[in-house]
Amino acid sequence: MNKQTSQTVIVGGGFTGLFTALYLSHQHYQSSVILIDQNDRFCFKPLLYEYFSAEMEDLQVLPKFTELLEGSKVTFVQDKVEAVDLQQREVKLNSGDIYKYDNLVLAVGSVPSYFNVQGAKESALPFYSQKDAIAIDHHLYQNLQTALNTPDENTRCQLLTIAVVGGGPTGVEMSATLADLLPHWYTAMGGNSQQIQIFLLNHGAEILQGDINSHLREIATAQLQKRTRPVELLLGANVTAVLPNAVKYEQYGEIKTLPTCTTIWTAGTATHPLIENLAVPAAHRDHHGKLQVSSTLQLLDYPEVFAGGDCAVMVENPLPPTAQVAYQQGKAIAHNLKALELKQPLQSAQVNIRGTLLKLGLNQAAANIYNLFEVTGEIAHLIRQGTYLELLPTPIHNFQVTTEWLNTEIFQRYLTSESAEKTAAKAVEMVGSAAISVLVARKLWQMLGDKQNPQLQEGTLNREQA
Repeated sequence: MNKQTSQTVIVGGGFTGLFTALYLSHQHYQSSVILIDQNDRFCFKPLLYEYFSAEMEDLQVLPKFTELLEGSKVTFVQDKVEAVDLQQREVKLNSGDIYKYDNLVLAVGSVPSYFNVQGAKESALPFYSQKDAIAIDHHLYQNLQTALNTPDENTRCQLLTIAVVGGGPTGVEMSATLADLLPHWYTAMGGNSQQIQIFLLNHGAEILQGDINSHLREIATAQLQKRTRPVELLLGANVTAVLPNAVKYEQYGEIKTLPTCTTIWTAGTATHPLIENLAVPAAHRDHHGKLQVSSTLQLLDYPEVFAGGDCAVMVENPLPPTAQVAYQQGKAIAHNLKALELKQPLQSAQVNIRGTLLKLGLNQAAANIYNLFEVTGEIAHLIRQGTYLELLPTPIHNFQVTTEWLNTEIFQRYLTSESAEKTAAKAVEMVGSAAISVLVARKLWQMLGDKQNPQLQEGTLNREQA
């Protein structure tokens, strides 16, 4: 089936792709817009930990594209893109359909990288998508159940030991979440939570090294030790092999083995195969193979093609691969597509790093706002969730999840857990904190000039169903 109508095609429904589509709709873009993604749901990756830990529901973290795009005049196509022909301006899908385009937006993100470590791809569990979260959930639950009925101490210890590989933000947030979550699970099953061990292995001498969150390293290191089960850091540990029942690593010249039945891989990402196979010369890629783009986010050889997010890098101003960068690039791409339509000059993408947010356990976080002040603990958790909820791309979704979040965080969690004498004071404190978090989030949007956030100015996991 051939689609001959002139149109703009967006490949990838992450932050850059989805926000490009919604901003185009908001700007009354006249060309037809096709958004293609192989999944039926948008994955709000910064909150995937909350989905995994059941702190938030799937409606909040994994809304359906059809619901997010309702009323937007954007056509959603659920399919896998097999290839992009830049010369013929065609996008070829797994179904056999071919979409021709006048303009193309590449926003496919990246994929996990195992750095050719023996057995890592086969035996380690990645944490990158809804499917990954469900797989880890099932795996851990089964291991805890098996440990309860295992008399052999060494085998039980192996089942209750979790190795998280990679000391970047994903590894830190995952290990902190597990260190709070698993003791609760195991205690509820009747097990001894003191037997659970969480190890964070990092090849560098420090966690968060070279990351946008590096200034939160001291806070993160301290908070990892304050979890329900303290996280043990194995620094300078270069993983050499991942087996079904162990992780092998080299540390200070010595080969060591950590017995474990669970290895979670968060060590890094690689260029998406679709991007690798594009007919773009090495001279116009970075050393990772990402596409180099101009300040207007256009490919250097193909100005009709825009790219943003994890699959692209700006030649003049490389930016970290974070959600806040990706959605701002989506807005910039939409603005320039509209400018092309009106035959107006294109503008350089203006991306502002407004701070960093790091989850450090259940209902705990660290927040750095514009490098002006840092907040930790539960207030930071509220600021983090309030800020992310402000990014949700439709007013209905935003209203629903914000209402549910406030109800859970304040009225259910606090008004039912304390004595009558303390309830009023705690409620006032938490309502104030929640209000502050939402106000901070709104203020950050305003400081970025994002009052035109698309459609906003107008107005426990169910594993079997997921």
